Amino acid sequence: MTNVTELGDIAPAFVAMAHDIVWCTVSTTDTAGRARSRILHPIWEWDGQELTGWIITSKTPAKRAHLEHSPYAACNYWAPSHDTCLADCAADWVEDIETKKRVWELFRTTPEPLGYDPAGIGVPGWTGPEAPTVSVLRLRPWRLRVLVGKDMLRGLPATSWRT
Repeated sequence: MTNVTELGDIAPAFVAMAHDIVWCTVSTTDTAGRARSRILHPIWEWDGQELTGWIITSKTPAKRAHLEHSPYAACNYWAPSHDTCLADCAADWVEDIETKKRVWELFRTTPEPLGYDPAGIGVPGWTGPEAPTVSVLRLRPWRLRVLVGKDMLRGLPATSWRT
């Protein structure tokens, strides 16, 4: 059972929980229709109208092929308190240097543990947003779900939104 709401009602709660948990499981679909998951680290921006997730990552052959086959990703967060939130998203690679610089600075200037210096994590070649191995993945949710663990234990429904 879920409590359906408007994007403006759920987006701030989603961002707060996601940013508190920090790391999430991101799943894509391979060319044979099989799910593939990895742990990634999005930062979400809510401007009052639109929710956008950003991931600085490497555009590996697997990620590239998966998103070419199906341009969607599922982002699932879980905490030991059983707080969970998820975002089912359209996903696309952003190649323009201005956006890459802005997202790089967003990660670099956001306080830890959510933010970090991308150049300092030890990925070969990650010297700055212009580096050829640095890619930015943009996430645009079409479905959100937020469930507070203590509410789940009391039998209360999750809150959800969908386009």
